[in-house]
Amino acid sequence: MKSGNEMLQQIVEKSALDADFRQQLIDNPKASISAELGITIPESMNIEVHESDMQTVHLALPPDPHITEEQLEAVSAGLCCCW
Repeated sequence: MKSGNEMLQQIVEKSALDADFRQQLIDNPKASISAELGITIPESMNIEVHESDMQTVHLALPPDPHITEEQLEAVSAGLCCCW
């Protein structure tokens, strides 16, 4: 199984090479990522795609290290790959 960083790298690389995939990713990130990686993304997980340009750079911060008990259970059950 790929790590979260490896999955992200695969998505970013494909979006740089395939304009149709890039647009699908912007329009419907969950479906695009699910199809590309062959995974099921939980309904409760939100994915937002931000496209940087020469004037705007988007910085993604890691999740807050102070997670709730519910989030901890989701991570330990394998329902989230982000912690």
